[in-house]
Amino acid sequence: METGILESYGISPTQPASAASVGAQVAPPGFADAVLFDGKRTVRLDRLALNAPQQGDVAVEILWSGISTGTERLIWSGDMPPFPGLSYPLVPGYEAVGRIIYSPEAPSRLGEIVFVPGARCFRDAGGIFGGAASHLIVAGSRAHPLHLEDPREGVLLALAATAYHAVAGSNLPELIIGHGVLGRLAARVVIALGGTSPVVWETNSARRDASDYSVIAPEEDTRRNYMSVCDLSGDALIIDKALPHCARGAEIVLAGFYSERPSFAFPAAFMKEMRLRIAAEWQPEDVVAVGELIATERLSLRGLITHQFTAGDAGEAYRVAFSDPACLKMIIDWDGLNG
Repeated sequence: METGILESYGISPTQPASAASVGAQVAPPGFADAVLFDGKRTVRLDRLALNAPQQGDVAVEILWSGISTGTERLIWSGDMPPFPGLSYPLVPGYEAVGRIIYSPEAPSRLGEIVFVPGARCFRDAGGIFGGAASHLIVAGSRAHPLHLEDPREGVLLALAATAYHAVAGSNLPELIIGHGVLGRLAARVVIALGGTSPVVWETNSARRDASDYSVIAPEEDTRRNYMSVCDLSGDALIIDKALPHCARGAEIVLAGFYSERPSFAFPAAFMKEMRLRIAAEWQPEDVVAVGELIATERLSLRGLITHQFTAGDAGEAYRVAFSDPACLKMIIDWDGLNG
């Protein structure tokens, strides 16, 4: 889509919001307002010093950031298994959309609307993800240009790339487990890639809404010949639940994040010669592929952002995101804290 469409949302893709209207280079920010987790189920907003930009870095004024109800919830609660780089206090978030306000080596990028998958730019806080802040310092290569009709939907790019990484690794899944925002994106990606509309399992009846594919309770599924299954539920016992519905030689992809040790009964897996694959985080090429699907209008991000709070109400935003089943995707609006 054309970048000019951004202007219909009051956002120029080429003019910075806080810099001079002529697009002058500004000094890099030295501080940022940021969300902080301490691993004890608390959320607070604090002002943090930023590291000085290094060669190739840009500064991004954040407009919106997203909340993940998977990994971020585990980090918030302190239930995240040991993970490289995990230390508290930390700035969460790996889904941010903002505007480049400092780019000394590529001044033509000033004002560009970009997606940023987090940052490690805070002096006094961990940044295992580090995207939930008013300003970020990142390598220019990690600031991905956006050309979306609604630029807020850019916060979904990481999840869309994660979904693509999970389902495009081998045979497209016939069964997807979990109909949160990641499950919905996975189903959309399957269809965008030309696959048959998948069946989706969802235990929460309030989330069984879809128009392009079937969403059912697991106990309603009588099929026993799935060859490709993608789990996005995070249920550590999901293999035993899915295997009776699989054909011999079926592949089960674990693409959620599991706080408990995944396990399964070996005899049933042995008899069906089950294949198991684990899908990790997205790679740069997945972002490129998703961008192409969006640009050619084969993949839509519409209808997935359901809630929005201001940064000043970040604590309430996280509470709702983590507790309200009606909340598919929560975003934080940083307007007012990034001036």
